[in-house]
Amino acid sequence: MMPISTDENRISHIIFLHGPSSSGKSTIAQTLQARLPQPFWHISIDHLRDSGVLPSARYKSGEFDWTADRNAFFNGFHNAIAAFANAGNALILEHILDEDDWLADLQRSLKRHDVMFVGVYCDLPEMIAREAARGDRPIGSAEADFNRVHFGKRYDLKVQSEQGVDYNVDQIIDFWRRPVRRSDFAR
Repeated sequence: MMPISTDENRISHIIFLHGPSSSGKSTIAQTLQARLPQPFWHISIDHLRDSGVLPSARYKSGEFDWTADRNAFFNGFHNAIAAFANAGNALILEHILDEDDWLADLQRSLKRHDVMFVGVYCDLPEMIAREAARGDRPIGSAEADFNRVHFGKRYDLKVQSEQGVDYNVDQIIDFWRRPVRRSDFAR
């Protein structure tokens, strides 16, 4: 068995899509993954939830207490992101920075990597309609996110999902090719 190691000299590329629930992050991530000239892993909480990693039904029923387990879950998720990057994988990270300390934690753990921080914006009525159509989100989470997740964040690029996925992906790929980063993750 190979030992677990990291390549201390290798810098991984990370495209971090940040925005409210139902803002279009997943659609952008999937299209980016299909169009980028090198392999990128698409990582999100939705992937873990949908794969059955979490005992979601038991949390929903109240058998398990999500509030008690939430911090440990997200600490593990953030450590996994860093581990994937430290192993040399290019990543498309789709995430919502719900807690104030999460940004600082990810800044520390990803500091040696090239992180392009992208703010994904969407008009509130559109997000509310998407949330209702999806049926897999608590009603009201999009609006709650809309009013807080972008506050105080400095992005390399901002995209508006109503401009269309192809337009936004073109913008992201064009900016990704540039060496300058000025966001909260700038090295």
